This record gives sequence, structure tokens and C-alpha cells, in this order.
Amino acid sequence: MALNWPTFFTRLGSAIVFAVIMMTGLLWNVLAFMILISFIQVLCLREYFRLVKKIHADITWPGWLPFIVQVVSLVWLWLLFDSFYGSASWPLLLWFPAFIILATTLSKKTEWQSGLLSLTGMLYIMLPTMLLLMLRMTSIIIPLALILMLWVNDTMAYLVGSFIGKTPFSEISPKKTWEGTLGGVILTILGAAIWGYFSHYYRMIDWMILSLFVSIAGTAGDLLESKLKRIANVKDSGTMMPGHGGALDRFDSLLIATPFAFCYAYFFMPPLPLVIF
Repeated sequence: MALNWPTFFTRLGSAIVFAVIMMTGLLWNVLAFMILISFIQVLCLREYFRLVKKIHADITWPGWLPFIVQVVSLVWLWLLFDSFYGSASWPLLLWFPAFIILATTLSKKTEWQSGLLSLTGMLYIMLPTMLLLMLRMTSIIIPLALILMLWVNDTMAYLVGSFIGKTPFSEISPKKTWEGTLGGVILTILGAAIWGYFSHYYRMIDWMILSLFVSIAGTAGDLLESKLKRIANVKDSGTMMPGHGGALDRFDSLLIATPFAFCYAYFFMPPLPLVIF
């Protein structure tokens, strides 16, 4: 698979702009990061409902349902943010799943499947953004490493696959190759090992294992979103970034990798607080 230089430079330009925005939100302060992931969450949920509507054309739901899910998800996210600073408001979060299910399943204008799809979207998109926020509120190092690992894995997989990739990895994503996928994983682990060797944050082996989980889960997240697009018969989930598609196209790996990174960091890279949902 030869390297498509125009596509590469288009993707590179978009990635640079994207990196500047992400790093600004991540490194500035927690509030800036909170605003950033709130925006990401809304965009991803919006695109998710568009895909679901194409996939399940036989299922109808009220026009207000996607909006309500987005609002509820934002409220949930901001209450979690508020609870970190000592507020007792977080138990209110327990009411929101029940609200979503009741609002959709008891309505005469929709079917129970719409409630299930709404809840699935909240778990697919909202849960990872909440875990990412929790990582950022406790330490800037791990979420920063998580994002950089995903970028390295994605970039290296693309470059290695472009130059030496010959063996198709999956029918879901025909452009992916085994050579590119393994190259991305190996180079990401190598980068994590170098970082772990020279840094004083945690052990080198922790960074290497974390990078392995992130690379594999990130690739799985990319394949999952590609499968959704294939079923929906669309090329991209949106048009937010030239060369990259929509928000789901850009954050698909992050959504799946974050829960794995959070679990490993919680058990093996303390301190991380236990938050009850």
C-alpha cells in the first residue's frame, strides 16, 4: 500500500490543529479540559444518533430524544466535575439513567429499542469521557500519556502500513494491515519504554503495559466505529476534520481505550480515587 502524500499532508494539517486544541484544553487547567470534553461528548453523541438512525431506520423515536440525551449527559458530566470539589450533589446522578429509560420506553411515540440505543450511546460515549475527566482531575500525566500513545499508535500504524503493509488486517477496515497494526503497537510500546526510562513518573514497565492496552483497545475502538459506519453505509461519521472525518472518527480509539487505561491506572498506577456512580 503506497503512501498517499496529499492525504497524508491533509491528515497531518488537521492533526496539528487538533493537537493544539487538545493540548490547550488538557494542559491549561481542569476547567478548560472540562469544557473541551463536554464539546467532544456532544459532538460524538450527535454523530452516534445519526449513525443509529441510518442503521435502525425501522425504529422511531421522538425528535427531542437525542437532545435530551445530550443535555442529561452534560449535566451528569458537570455534576461529576462539581463532586470532585466537595459537593454532595453527585448522588443525583443515579436518577438520570432511570429518567432516560422511562422517558423513552413509556412514551407512546416510540419503542423500547430507542431507550436501549440511548443507554448504549451513553455508555459508549459518556462513560469514557467521565473516566477521562476523573483521570485529569487526579493527575495530568496519565491522560496526557494516553492521548499521546493513541496518536503515536495511529500515526505509526498508518506510516508502517503505507510503506510495508501487505496483509489485510480486517474486512471491516480494508486499509488496515497486520504489518501496520503491529508496527503501531510495537513503536508505541517502544516510545512508552523510552518515556518510562527517562521520567520519574511510575515504573517503565507500567508505561509499557499501559501502552499495550491502549494500542490494542484503541485499534478495537477504531474497528468498532468502522463497523458502525459500514452498516450505516457512510464513509465518515461527520465532516469536522478534513482527512479525519467527524468527532467519532477522531475519538473512536479514545472512547474504547480510556476505560482500559483507567482500570490499569487505578489498580497499578495510584493514586486514583474510587468514585461511585
